[in-house]
Amino acid sequence: MLCTRIGLVVHHGRPAAVQAAGNVRDWAARHGLEVSEVDVWGQDGLTPPRRNARDEVRATGHPDLIVTVGGDGTFLRGARLAARDDVPVLGVNVGRVGFLTEIEPLEIEAALDACRRDAAYIDERLMLTMSASRPLEIPPNMQALLRYGRGPLLPPPPLRPAPEPGAPGVCLDVTAMNDIVFEKLARDRQASLGVYIDDVLFASYSADALIVASPTGSTAYSFAAGGPVLSPRMRALVFTPVAPHMVFDRSLILDAEERVAIRVLAQSGQVAVSVDGQLRGVLDPGDWISVYRAESTAKLVRIRPSNFYSRLRSRFSLTDAPATIAESAAQVSHERMPL
Repeated sequence: MLCTRIGLVVHHGRPAAVQAAGNVRDWAARHGLEVSEVDVWGQDGLTPPRRNARDEVRATGHPDLIVTVGGDGTFLRGARLAARDDVPVLGVNVGRVGFLTEIEPLEIEAALDACRRDAAYIDERLMLTMSASRPLEIPPNMQALLRYGRGPLLPPPPLRPAPEPGAPGVCLDVTAMNDIVFEKLARDRQASLGVYIDDVLFASYSADALIVASPTGSTAYSFAAGGPVLSPRMRALVFTPVAPHMVFDRSLILDAEERVAIRVLAQSGQVAVSVDGQLRGVLDPGDWISVYRAESTAKLVRIRPSNFYSRLRSRFSLTDAPATIAESAAQVSHERMPL
C-alpha cells in the first residue's frame, strides 16, 4: 500500500487511546510518514462546529490510510472519512470487544508494517447512502438540546457534487456503515411513515422508529430491536421497525440493489434522521428519503483472517448458555467441527 499520510481519529476520553495514538505517531515518524489528526473537536479551549466528511479529509490533506483508536463508535467516525476517498481504515481497539475493531494496541506496529508492505487483508463491507425530497436541516433548538454532554453534532449532509443519473430528489453526500434510522421526536407523537420498496408502497407504519441497516449494522440497533443477524459478507439491506403499532412487526431482508423509501405521512409528528447514530436532519410531514447501497465500500484492514461467528459467539457469551454449561468442556471447546 502506497502511504504517505495517515489520518488519525482518537477517542481522547480514554487514556489508553491517547497512549496508543502516540505509538502510531512514533511508527509514522520512523518511516517518514505524515500524520494528521482528523475529527478534532476542540482547539485552544474552543469547540468549533464539526465538519462533514468531504471537508474533513480535505482539511487533513486526503490521507492514504485512516487509523482509529478507540471503540466501534470511533471506528464508525473514521470509516465515513475513509469511504469519502475510498481508502482503507484500520481500527485499534481500546474499548470492549467489538465487531469492527480487531487490532489490539500491542499489534499496532505489526498492523502498520503489514499495510506498508501490502501484506494486510482488506475486508470490504457494504455501505448505505440516500437521496431526499429536499436538503436536510437541523433546527437550531435541536443543536442546543442534543449537543449537551455529547460534543458537537455533525452538520446536515451536503448535496453530492455529481448527482446520480435517474436518482429521485436530491442526492446527499453521506454514507452509513451501520444504519440509517427514522425516529419520532416527541414522546407523545408516533412517527407515521409510509415505506416503499422500489417505488411501490409496502406498508404504512406507526412506530417509535424504522431502521434501514447494512449487514454490518445488523448486529447494532436493528439487532436490539429484534432484527436478524446477517453475515457481513452478504450484499443486502435489513429493514426493521421499532415498536410498531401493527400486527406485522417483522424485519425484511432486501437485495442490495433494492431501495427503501420512507415518507413522513400527514398525521405524523416530526421525524429525526440519524446516520450511524448521529443526528443529520429532521423531516416534516410530506418529506421523504430513499435509502440504497452506496457505490463506495468500507475497506477494513485486518492482519489475520477474520471470523465473524467467533466474535459473535464471544460478544454474546454463547458458550456460557445453561445448555452448554451442562456439557463437558471438551465437547464445546472445539473451534472447528471434528472431521
